Amino acid sequence: VQLQASGGGLVQPGGSLRLSCAASGSFFSVNVMGWYRQAPGKQRELVATITSGGRSDYADSGKGRFTFSRDNAKNTVYLQMNSLKPEDTAVYYCYADIQRTRFGSRAGYWGQGTQVTVSS
Repeated sequence: VQLQASGGGLVQPGGSLRLSCAASGSFFSVNVMGWYRQAPGKQRELVATITSGGRSDYADSGKGRFTFSRDNAKNTVYLQMNSLKPEDTAVYYCYADIQRTRFGSRAGYWGQGTQVTVSS
C-alpha cells in the first residue's frame, strides 16, 4: 500500500493550493483519510479528516478556508486550501486508515509529505 501526495508548492499569502493524495496497491477498503502538517520546530498537527462516506472535519486553523473531498472510485482525496497564510507553511502529510483484506485488521499509512510554503 502506498499513499502518493502531491500539489504542494510556493504561494503568496491569500493564494490557493490543492493537495492530492492517492492510495494505491492491494487493499480491501480505504476508511478515514486525513491531512496532517508539521512546521519546523513544531509537532505534527491534524488539519482535516474525511470518512469514506464523505463527512469532513477540520481543525480550527482551516475552518472556512480549507475544503476536503474524496473520490472513492480513485481512492484519492483532495484538500483545497484557500486564503493561505504564512502560518500554513509546513510539510503536509496524507494519512489513511486501510483494511488490507476483507477479514483483516485495519492499519494506518502515511504518505511521503509535500511542502507548502506561503510567502511573499
